[in-house]
Amino acid sequence: MSSPPFSRRKFLVSSLLALPALGIAVHGMSAAQVAEIAAPDLAAYHPVFFSADEWRFLLAACDRLIPADGRGPGALETNVPVFIDQQLHGEFGHEIYLQGPFDVKAPPTLGYQLPYTPQEIYQRGIKIVDSWCQQHYQKRFSELDTAQQDAALKALQGNDIDFAQFGEPALKGSQFFGEMLSDSKNGYLSDPIYGGNKGMKAWIAIGFPGARASFLEWVTQHNVKYPLGPVSLTGIRA
Repeated sequence: MSSPPFSRRKFLVSSLLALPALGIAVHGMSAAQVAEIAAPDLAAYHPVFFSADEWRFLLAACDRLIPADGRGPGALETNVPVFIDQQLHGEFGHEIYLQGPFDVKAPPTLGYQLPYTPQEIYQRGIKIVDSWCQQHYQKRFSELDTAQQDAALKALQGNDIDFAQFGEPALKGSQFFGEMLSDSKNGYLSDPIYGGNKGMKAWIAIGFPGARASFLEWVTQHNVKYPLGPVSLTGIRA
């Protein structure tokens, strides 16, 4: 696969990102603001794995799994869909779970038993959920209002969307829901280097210090609020 052209903007942003790690301040901008610029704009982002219809589904689903009306930033504000798209496009999406035998009726204690890669789980799951929504609402999932989307996700989680009726012999609705919810959580709380947690907003909301190298000076300071913001793997501070 050929690499995308290294644009002038990317070069400038990369240069800016390097400065805070070296202890050099960017005039008029905090390191968190620099990181915000470096992260892709979700509205302009072009998915590398998902099709257009699948991408619309993912945006809508992530927005309901981690909504913006909670105590912290939402999934869309923190680029959770970007994280999932990039992870599925990489080795995680297609180069694991490739050898059987698989026993889809085995107990959960025996671990992963699906004959599908994570890419296939999303592709099959999205297609079936959209078909179910067409049957019940005459619309795709992404076209439903929020109450209908919540109802569809609840039905998915509870296996009330019978995947077998749509010709799926192995995957269950709850398994697809669990995969999507787990990936959303990972994207929300991961280091921004992986595409999600834009601007370290999720870390800021929960008070997580990130990849700060040393906490030695805080070991003996009990019941004292930690005042320093999070640090990413690349050295960006929020």
